[in-house]
Order: sequence, then structure tokens, then C-alpha cells
Amino acid sequence: MTQNSKSQQFAFAMVIMLFFMWGFVHNLDPVLIPHLKRSFSLSTVQASLVDSAVFIAYFVMAFPAGILMKKYGYKAGILCGLTLFAIGSYLFIPAANTQLYIFFLIALFIIACGLTILETAANPYATLLGDPEKATQRLNMAQSFNGLAATLAPIIGAKIIMAEGYSDAELQLMSESARNAALAAEASTVKLPYFVLGTIIVIIGIIFAFIKLPEIKEETADKPASLTDILKIKHLRGAVITQFFYVGAQVCVLSFFILFAVEVLDMSNKEAAAYAGYGVGFAFMVGRFIGTYLMKFIDPAKLLAIYALINIVLSLFVMFGSGISLIYAIIAIAFFMSIMFPTIFSLGIKNLGPNVKYGSSLIIMSIVGGAILPIAFGYISDLFSNIQYSYVVPLICFIIVFLYGSSGHKIAENKY
Repeated sequence: MTQNSKSQQFAFAMVIMLFFMWGFVHNLDPVLIPHLKRSFSLSTVQASLVDSAVFIAYFVMAFPAGILMKKYGYKAGILCGLTLFAIGSYLFIPAANTQLYIFFLIALFIIACGLTILETAANPYATLLGDPEKATQRLNMAQSFNGLAATLAPIIGAKIIMAEGYSDAELQLMSESARNAALAAEASTVKLPYFVLGTIIVIIGIIFAFIKLPEIKEETADKPASLTDILKIKHLRGAVITQFFYVGAQVCVLSFFILFAVEVLDMSNKEAAAYAGYGVGFAFMVGRFIGTYLMKFIDPAKLLAIYALINIVLSLFVMFGSGISLIYAIIAIAFFMSIMFPTIFSLGIKNLGPNVKYGSSLIIMSIVGGAILPIAFGYISDLFSNIQYSYVVPLICFIIVFLYGSSGHKIAENKY
């Protein structure tokens, strides 16, 4: 094994750590949404602003992140992202102390700004650390650890954040001041997990500051294209649109799972959180590993189309089915969603040459779908007083993913 190969393997291992950490904080949101919904007596639409605060940051920060890395490299982007990640995590402490919902949203927005920079750096960096022909498999492998975080975060988060409190009936019997004090005490349980998370991120940042990462140079003699020209690239433009809808679907399915289980099946928050971790999160993780393996035999785009088609059928079942089978259908949706983000991403930046960092930024910007589509999901739920009907939103999204996997990913003759 050459020294360069060892260096790339070590760098890939460090990047995997980043995938796990941002996956962990993202998958605390399904716990955070019902927790804050109860603490602040929010509607489903208002609670969905947790996701909006997170994913709007992707739209705001993605292109500046691409410019940052184009000028200073991947390592600088990673360090900047980790710094914002830590700051936002620590802000949960004053947010809990002030008991202002808007403060929680600001803290989440700052965390997400850091995550945007990390994802803009780490996703293309992972594809470049090795054989170009295995870029999609490599990115799916790194994203598998994001799936591991999706398994652990709801379980750990529920144990720490969802502390046993007063029942709704008991709260109704209290005076307003006593009820507010009780809800404030419940809301404050977020302080410890986010303080620990921020401290871990600081430690990881220190490690990254002192290690030497290989700065990958995209091998091309061409100059980067203008933004207008980049947007003319068919398979990239398709990836941007598709990722917008896919992330919207993922957020709707994962973030509202606990609310779905509580409202439709009358589960307790903690029981629903257990299903979220051991069921949805585990399926998401296993799906990534199995999907990565299947890509040795099945073209990634074809696998993407097959998985999207299966999820279209499953979404219809969730809309109109009943009983515990609905939970298992959502777990299956998580399994088949697992490969979608990294596969769309790697297909979108394929053959971009000097434009890969800007192309990466555009795809990361499209994650703003996670801010917009959950509001539609919440609105439909509130409108019909039935969260099942809201699955029409993921249904439409998976149709768009199917179209990209079946034909939209094909590379046209591009001239920069």
C-alpha cells in the first residue's frame, strides 16, 4: 500500500466520523419536534419549523461554502463547519434558560449552517478519496454511518430529552404559573445532550486542526464554468431538483415518525422513539450497507429507480392502511430511502471536472426542500386532522426520484 493510499484511507475514516456526527444531530429532530410541540403547545405546522430552521440554512450557506472550499480547500471548510456546529449546540443552554421557541430555532439554524459547510465539503471529498469508478459506493459507505446515527440518536435522545413528566390531564388541573413551570422544566432537558454534543464537536475540530488531510485536486485543464453554464448541465440540474424533493420526503418520514405513531396508533412518546431508533433508524442504516453491496451488481441509477418505485407503493399504503402494519411500512420506506441521498448526489456531480465544488454546493442548496415540504406535510395533517393523508407529500417526492433514476441522471454532452 502506497503512502498516498494510506493517507486517503485515514482521511476517509475521519470523514466517516463527520457523517456520523451530523447524522446524529439531524436524527435528534424527531425527538425534539414532539418535545417542543408539547413544551410550547404548538400546532403540527408550528412544530415543523424545527425542520425549516435547519434546512433553510442549507439554502443560505451552501453556495458560500462552495466558494470557501474553492478558495481555501476542503480542510478549511470542515473546520469552519465544525466551529458553527459547536456554537449552535452550546446555544441550546441559553435557549432553554430563556424559554423562547425562537431561540431554539436560531440555535438549530446555526448548527445547520455548520452542517451545510460540512456536507458541502465531505460529500464530494468522500467521492474523490479513491477509485473514481467506486465513488458512488464509497459515498454510500460513508453515508451508512449517517444511518448508524439515525439508529442511535432517537434512542439516546428519548432517554435523555423525553424525561417522564406530567400527563396532559395533570397539566390541565394546574394553575397557569405551575403549568408553565412544569413545561419549562421539561424543555430544559435538552441542555445536557446538546452541551455534550458541542463538546465532542470541539474535540473533533481540534483533531482535524492538527492532522494533515490530502487536498484532492480535480484533474482537469479546464477552467470552472460560470453558474449559468453549470445550471445548463442536464444531469446536475436534475440532481438539484430531485434532491430538493428527496430531502423533503426524508424529513417528512423521519421527523414526523414519532408524532405519526402517537397520533395514529396511540403510542407513548418513548415507545414511538424506540420504534424510531430500533426500527426506522436501523432500517435506514442496514439499507445503506445492503444498497452499497448491491451496487456491485446493479447500476446505482437503476437501483435508485427500483427503490423509489417501491416507496411509491408503500406511501400509498401508509395513506390508506391501518394498524401496526403502518409502522412497518414506514420502516420499509426508511430502508428503501437509505441510498437515495448519496446516489443522487454522486450521479449529479459525475463528470463535472473543475465544477465539482460548485455542483456540490448547488445540490446541497437543494436540501432546502427539507424546510419547505414538511410545512406542506404539517398543513395537510392539520387541515384533515389526519397525519396519514400527509403522506401524499412523500408520494409525490418518490415519483420525482423515480424519474431521475430511470432517465434524468443520464449525462449529456456538456461544454463549459
